Amino acid sequence: MQLDDVTQRGLVLLGCGKMGSAMLAGWLKAGLPATSVWVIDPQPSAWLTAQGVHLNTSLPRAPAIVLVAVKPQMMGAALPTLQALGNGNTLFLSVAAGTAIATYEDVLGGRTPIIRAMPNTPAAVGRGITALIGNSVATEAQMELAEALMAAVGQTVRLETEAQMDAVTALSGSGPAYVFHLIEAMAAAGVAEGLAPDLAMRLARATVGGAGQLAETAAETPAELRVNVTSPGGTTQAGLAVLMDAASGFPALLRRAIAAAAARSRELGRG
Repeated sequence: MQLDDVTQRGLVLLGCGKMGSAMLAGWLKAGLPATSVWVIDPQPSAWLTAQGVHLNTSLPRAPAIVLVAVKPQMMGAALPTLQALGNGNTLFLSVAAGTAIATYEDVLGGRTPIIRAMPNTPAAVGRGITALIGNSVATEAQMELAEALMAAVGQTVRLETEAQMDAVTALSGSGPAYVFHLIEAMAAAGVAEGLAPDLAMRLARATVGGAGQLAETAAETPAELRVNVTSPGGTTQAGLAVLMDAASGFPALLRRAIAAAAARSRELGRG
């Protein structure tokens, strides 16, 4: 991680809930001194209080970065408190869903370097993936710094346009909830076939977790992995015939789900 400038000038974390805490834990583990971190949070957790960071105190005049991690409904009250840090060389990195770069520019000033990021909840175990897009003021060095910070909780990707953020929100941002529901549904189906609930849930969790790990690390594509485990005329093929049905299976269902989530993301972005 590119810690030197952040260590010297400081990092401000506006909001430190589950996502903010996961990122802070990753940064501290990577070597960022707690004394270089300022946190503004009205209800700090016991864990946060014990980390030795500057908590709810006056901020440095020109920190290297301000990470905005408050809930979208709190943005209107929280962001103006940092207005004095705008139009300078402090980078604002936002992980708040539904808040457009233009909103930050309106409050902080058009010369403020701003990067918008969309992480997801597996960041809590260091397995997240974050999509990033910067405004015209953000430099390549600042983009690399944002990537280095977000790499503490998983992978990163860059977007070509901010308009793609709604699709990212619907796919990887909301996606963990789809997977969790898949586990619920698989376990319930196992119970319906005669398994005990605890056993069905254990099998479903391990199957989805293991398959996900395999899909991410194997050289084969997910399609190739699917074919490899599908014997002609066997049980897997029978199940896939239902799941891959063009009208009622996974492709149509997930297309509708992700379209609905993306549409809602666009609505929230318009306020």
